[in-house]
Amino acid sequence: MKFRCEREQLVEALGTAGRAVSSRGGSLPVLAGLRLELAGNQLTVTGSDLDLTISAQIEVAGDADGVAVIPSKLVADVVRAMEPGAVQVTVAEGDAEIAAGRSDFTLRTIPAEEFPQIAGAEGDAVTLDAEQFADALKQVVPAASSDDSRPILTGVLLAAEPAGLRLVATDSYRLAVRDLPGTTVLDEGQQVLVPSRALSELARLLSAGGAVTLRLGEREASFDVDGVVLTTRLIEGDFPNYRGLIPESHPNSLTINRSELLDAVRRVRLLAQESTPVRLSMSPDGLELIAMTQDVGQAHEALDAAYDGDELTVAFNPDYLLNGIDVSAGDEIRLETVDALKPAVLRTVGDDDFLYLLMPVRVS
Repeated sequence: MKFRCEREQLVEALGTAGRAVSSRGGSLPVLAGLRLELAGNQLTVTGSDLDLTISAQIEVAGDADGVAVIPSKLVADVVRAMEPGAVQVTVAEGDAEIAAGRSDFTLRTIPAEEFPQIAGAEGDAVTLDAEQFADALKQVVPAASSDDSRPILTGVLLAAEPAGLRLVATDSYRLAVRDLPGTTVLDEGQQVLVPSRALSELARLLSAGGAVTLRLGEREASFDVDGVVLTTRLIEGDFPNYRGLIPESHPNSLTINRSELLDAVRRVRLLAQESTPVRLSMSPDGLELIAMTQDVGQAHEALDAAYDGDELTVAFNPDYLLNGIDVSAGDEIRLETVDALKPAVLRTVGDDDFLYLLMPVRVS
């Protein structure tokens, strides 16, 4: 195999595909490498940990077709360290020679036949608006769990609703629900569970806008974004009945400027150390934020807000609260509460497409 291309182009392809390479190692050493396949002037760089696979295609000046597997981190570091300009890669007899300017590196390759054959999803192609889908992922994916001992909660539920597509994630402490009205991806009543890690990587690819093509198979989902194909195994199992977690009514409602609340929580959180919650004291006079850590200090901040309901003090994990405020859209948000122990709901005023439910923290 032999080809020539611009350094930055190759760095981007290696970096994109390399994000699917597991850093934890495993039973297949070959998965620590990137598979490079050259056909004509098209180079395909693929990384995988079997659960997640990312393939990036770029145009190069091809000289000799071929396939090679090269250690992922090493090849990316070497190419990134080259001087700007053209890079030439030549693979022969188990060695990959990478040359640019006066620099010349030789890396041992991994037998390409050991790299597993990974099939993509074979379902019908559906095109989604990349910007809208990226916004939905930004709102929902952070609420998924990172605890692999509870695999169901590490996924994001994609469910067909009468109005369109719904995305749901929860880690049992918070719940995020985002509707995409008019977006038809699944059949009526169908739902799939996509690993949140895969959707986090997809969100990176969607930052440039445009469109994304989705294919859903029985066990895999593939997303195609501008020549990059991300394929992930779907999670098997039943997602929790999240609808039962959402209170049907909220007697207390606080409406407040989103950015002012975001900044204030960030400030008082400085004194919420050692897993200490931030308390929200709500009354007709407005909102007071309180954080205190024993032997460290305390913080108070008052904010103007419209409040309808009984005077109430409720405490939240400050990081979870910040995340909900941060991913909410619009200038004003509404915090709906029942009491100090039942789930609270954050919504954007005038927009019912996104809901963020948050479990309070019990305080003395």
